Amino acid sequence: MTGPAPIVAAIDGAVADGWRAAVRAAASALVEAGAAGPGYPDACVRVVEENGPYIVLTKGLALVHARPEEGGLAVGVGVTRLASPVEFGHPDNDPVDLLLAFCTPDPDVHVGTLAGLARALSGGLADRLRAAPGREELSRTLKEAVPDA
Repeated sequence: MTGPAPIVAAIDGAVADGWRAAVRAAASALVEAGAAGPGYPDACVRVVEENGPYIVLTKGLALVHARPEEGGLAVGVGVTRLASPVEFGHPDNDPVDLLLAFCTPDPDVHVGTLAGLARALSGGLADRLRAAPGREELSRTLKEAVPDA
């Protein structure tokens, strides 16, 4: 699937006192970038409250999202690297130090964006993001990984 390039946001060294703060920080980057509405961070927290820590996909990595109708204004992807890892309560993949957030305006694009992120992750995206020396490099690495999510 090819579409417009997503809006990309990056935060490096975010301080979070728990998973809720980490999720809000990651989702807020999409709000600040103009890709998500103001209610999106709370919607992303509700996803975990209602469904558990399934968003913690691999060791140390969470995929923050909510349904398109809960605030997706544009296709947006973001990366948040935490200053200190947080626990989500996942039995195998805690603690989390890296959060990828995404939003889309409609369900079809949502699935395509998720697939693009999954491909990038299976290609080593998390390691490249962890190795990036700062916010600009985080952003560039994510842009290269999902040019047209």
